[in-house]
Amino acid sequence: MYTKSLLVATFLVLGATVAITSECKMIWIFGIPCRDVYVTLVTQIKNWRNVGSCITGSQSCLYELVSTTPYVIKAKHTSPRTKFSNTFLIIFNPAEEATMCRVTGDSISDFFVDPVDSDINYCSLQNLIDGSGLSKVDGYKHFTNEYICVESHAPNCTIG
Repeated sequence: MYTKSLLVATFLVLGATVAITSECKMIWIFGIPCRDVYVTLVTQIKNWRNVGSCITGSQSCLYELVSTTPYVIKAKHTSPRTKFSNTFLIIFNPAEEATMCRVTGDSISDFFVDPVDSDINYCSLQNLIDGSGLSKVDGYKHFTNEYICVESHAPNCTIG
């Protein structure tokens, strides 16, 4: 009986944890080669790695480059206000033409939703694109919706 109760309690806890974990998926298209996008994003993550790059109220800091491969960047962002973090993957899908690049971003909260930074997954990804200047390149397009990125309907992503 004890084992059955323990299993039920474990499933309830795991279910509650999954229910309050936040995730965001986004797609970007850039009118420049993927190599340029890749280098720009890795450079921006490195530039925003320490707390010294924070401006009061800004989220443009505490990024950490976890790993890279030719078509994948794995990184982490920690909120300077709450210290909650999220991990994200940026996956490159080079188009047939060398002048276009399709990129997918997938961010998930590490553990649970941060009630103060409820849009942290969306903002961690989009601030990186905006802060690096990639949102201003020719051919830039951005796709997401509230079903694949719950925070995308009204984000507050001040990058300072």
